[in-house]
Amino acid sequence: MRNLRLEYKKIEIQDVQFGAETKVEGSTLIVNKEAVIEELMKNESVKAIDIDLAKPGEKTRIIPVKDVIEPRYKEVGNPGFAGVTTEAKPLGDGVVKILKNVAVVTIGDIVGFQEGVIDMWGEGAKWTPFSKTLNIVVDITPIEGLSPHEHEELCRMVGLRASEVIGLAAKDAKETEVEVFEKAGMAEESKKYPDLPRVLYVEMLISQGLLHASFIYGTDSAHILPTFLSPTEELDGAVISGNCVAACDKITTYQHQNNNIIKELFALHGKEINFLGVIMVPELTTLQGKFVSCDYTAMLAREMGAEGVIVSEEGYGNPDSDLVMICSRLEKQGIKTVLITDECSGWDGMSQPLTDTAKEAVAVISTGNVSHVVELQKADRVLGDPEAIANLAGGWEGAYNPEDGTMKCELNAVIGATSEIGTHNATVELY
Repeated sequence: MRNLRLEYKKIEIQDVQFGAETKVEGSTLIVNKEAVIEELMKNESVKAIDIDLAKPGEKTRIIPVKDVIEPRYKEVGNPGFAGVTTEAKPLGDGVVKILKNVAVVTIGDIVGFQEGVIDMWGEGAKWTPFSKTLNIVVDITPIEGLSPHEHEELCRMVGLRASEVIGLAAKDAKETEVEVFEKAGMAEESKKYPDLPRVLYVEMLISQGLLHASFIYGTDSAHILPTFLSPTEELDGAVISGNCVAACDKITTYQHQNNNIIKELFALHGKEINFLGVIMVPELTTLQGKFVSCDYTAMLAREMGAEGVIVSEEGYGNPDSDLVMICSRLEKQGIKTVLITDECSGWDGMSQPLTDTAKEAVAVISTGNVSHVVELQKADRVLGDPEAIANLAGGWEGAYNPEDGTMKCELNAVIGATSEIGTHNATVELY
């Protein structure tokens, strides 16, 4: 049986500029703004598109952000976001050329509350990983009369398409680094490493309807049972974000493409552990849905022979119950379980951090307090609408002061601030 082998050819980009042709020159990405806009305008639901650049260190604020996507080009293997922008064929194998340090960031008003804020400098930059990326900001204005579902889908599709169009610049560019992720099937790997502990990764996904969806090969995760994926499939774009919840722990498409937990487990595979793969678990809103999802996850882990499981959450609040229910079921089966979650502990950090608990949850990694309040300085340039902070989770009416341009908000409103799959800077200390 042939191994799944995903090869990353990384092209280090140190600057991005507008120009006459979308291409890489040395370590600079040139983007033909007009050509990209023309391509995105082919979507009949788009009224207008604008594109701007935001670079690390600039006093630039981006708000409200919907998603962040890494631009890539599939040199060998099935291209694009399978089941979404291209045919639904398996991913996780082949060669991908990646424009490293570059991100497509989508903005524009959407239904109800939106996502979050990215500051490219100052206090805000400390909390978001996307203050370090060269951001190509795509501002989307839809035609009038779209339903909420159509509006959300439009913004999602435009962002993905923009990343594909810009990613074409990687086609003829020379890579500066190569990284390979390779793994055989479970049975074969267990024969190779009979003495290494079998470790499974359980990744929980927001799956709660409009503005609270995640997609696996284009299928809304709310409509699936817990599903096994090869880890290379997620790294190859099989999982995308479609949610607009608390920005701090929303897993952007960029973070799915670069899932740090998967990368760390790959690094340990064959050395300290036998990495079995990933189970994608929907976070549902009904009690029956939670029981079915958690029971099925525990059953899959047992059937796969897992001895240890890492569980990461997306969001907080009612998903906390799914998190500890999965933990209880696994631990009672003798499977050692580690949980990764953020905390909602109030402004002073003293409130109960999770909405649910269990005596079996004895190994928990915290990625920070979502309620921590930050004060953001005045920006020289705002891409989007600073008034949107009033409708963001973690913001409130009056959080933005138009008199002096400052903003005050919880980490809730900062994209990626407490990400539960890594790619962030926060944690907590126990006193």
